[in-house]
Amino acid sequence: MVVNLSESHSLLSNWMSELRSSSVQQDRARFRRNLERLGEVAAYEISKLLPSKVVEIETPLGTHNSKILVEQPVLATILRAGIPMHNGMLNYFDNADNAFIAAYRKHKKDGSFEICLEYLSCPTLNDRILIVSDPMLATGASLAKTVQYLNNVGMPKEIYIVCAIASTVGIDYVERECGSKVNIFCGDIDDEITAKGYIVPGLGDAGDLAYGKKVQF
Repeated sequence: MVVNLSESHSLLSNWMSELRSSSVQQDRARFRRNLERLGEVAAYEISKLLPSKVVEIETPLGTHNSKILVEQPVLATILRAGIPMHNGMLNYFDNADNAFIAAYRKHKKDGSFEICLEYLSCPTLNDRILIVSDPMLATGASLAKTVQYLNNVGMPKEIYIVCAIASTVGIDYVERECGSKVNIFCGDIDDEITAKGYIVPGLGDAGDLAYGKKVQF
């Protein structure tokens, strides 16, 4: 399942336009907040699909049969760019377990790159619902490798990927590499990526825009 949250107009469309705008991007706090908002919207939409149960609760004046989630998911994010979206989802899934992965592109002199994974902090994933956030799904290589890496920790029963912008190429790659149990929720979808693996028109480097430029190693 692939869900483009911009297909129907909402406030999210406004936030996506600001995330893309090179002038609004100069305000780092607003850029981070818009990513956080996107995470909140995605969490709300995903919550509609999660298993629920009815419990009886006591109110000051009686009892009520209330519908609640059967379980909280595991929220995972790729450092550092994914932190704002992760925080947004954690605002809604406020009792969720959390996982953090350091994954990055290691660039080579010929212009190519490889995906490096160097850190993982993670709870048990067996038979859990896993939600992985990363702002950009470009080639799909880093997200696919992250999902496969997490599968070595335990086998989730369902996986959701949340991103701000996805490329059609990246979506196809993730679906091919990770299988049918992966569901993708994105703020918008672009059709083009460059030879260096950047989404066009995209929005640029989400990590740099949120936290400042980094030194390339």
